[in-house]
Amino acid sequence: MARSMTAFARVQRNTEWGAMSIELRSVNHRFLEPSLRLPEDLRSLEPAIRDRLGKRLNRGKVDVGIRFQVGGEAAQSFTIDEPLMKRVLEAAALVQEKADDIAPLAVNDVLRWPGLVMPPDIDEAGLAAAALALVDEALGQLLAGREREGETLKQLMVQRLDTMTALVTGLRDILPELRQAYRQRVLDRLADARQEMDQDRLEQEMVLHAQKSDVDEELDRLDTHIKEVRRVLDQKEPIGRRLDFLMQELNREANTLGSKANDVRQTNVAVELKVLIEQMREQVQNIE
Repeated sequence: MARSMTAFARVQRNTEWGAMSIELRSVNHRFLEPSLRLPEDLRSLEPAIRDRLGKRLNRGKVDVGIRFQVGGEAAQSFTIDEPLMKRVLEAAALVQEKADDIAPLAVNDVLRWPGLVMPPDIDEAGLAAAALALVDEALGQLLAGREREGETLKQLMVQRLDTMTALVTGLRDILPELRQAYRQRVLDRLADARQEMDQDRLEQEMVLHAQKSDVDEELDRLDTHIKEVRRVLDQKEPIGRRLDFLMQELNREANTLGSKANDVRQTNVAVELKVLIEQMREQVQNIE
């Protein structure tokens, strides 16, 4: 199955402890490279989230962002570290005594003091389970998106494979004509130079040229590689690396086809094949 490495998913839920949202973004990459941004309350879930990503994804740079805002009853249950508050106020009073031109601390200033307002008691196990369930849901959406885009990429590649097959078939059909045209060009050059060539020598030249310009093997390999690409596109496992290798092999045969060309029609076929292969190669870079 052709599965794209580019996708986006976002899931948001209101839990009994507050609002939670998860965003997943993935782009193409040679390997699986997760990047996680988690709130402090869920920092301990990083290994579990990485494990989930590793089990369902094979390649791609994946950004995971989780946001959690305490709400509901939990938001009303915070406590104040009274010993710390006392020390802060005593320190403020001491400073003010030494420098009476400094304004006294406001209530908001005190409440914003690091560690003074303690977070509510939250069921950590319940919150973790809710977060992982949300990760699974977002991951399912991400996979669905990658599969939809992968199907589009597959259809685009199949269209180009069809065109390549037609080009190879068309070139194979005119090979006898190309060989005859080369023979006629040799005879025309001899006639222009008013030279005669022994018939046996002419036939030897034709055989030598046929050996040097023979592209039957290249056309056979192109057919074989095209069929293999079609087969790979229907496989269920990740196929990106295999397709990348096949693009290299297709390009190799197209290059050889062009280097052996002695007719503009064969040259044009080689060029068109290379253009199609390059277009597919760019698409393959985004397939898992």
